[in-house]
Amino acid sequence: MKGILIAFSVPSGKNKTKSSAFVKAFYGQETSSHHGKYKYHRNGILDKIPHNKLIRGVIIVKSDEASQVIEFLEKQSAQYHIRVVELSKEDCMALGLSTE
Repeated sequence: MKGILIAFSVPSGKNKTKSSAFVKAFYGQETSSHHGKYKYHRNGILDKIPHNKLIRGVIIVKSDEASQVIEFLEKQSAQYHIRVVELSKEDCMALGLSTE
């Protein structure tokens, strides 16, 4: 079974606010208020897309889901590279695909 590996770099430089906003919008964020009394999760784009995060800036998604991620990365002016890969059992499980 094939999947799409997307390697990207977070927009960086001197503007840490832009980098932080990118990470929050992409991965989501665990947030708390009142000294940890209230905890909640702010959703990012990957909360809706089954994926396997390999390391920082490298994810594997299903072929039909890749266009959503690529569109987001292009809007954010992030640099990215795409490769078609053979999915491992762990990848299939993370993506919710049958391993049989």
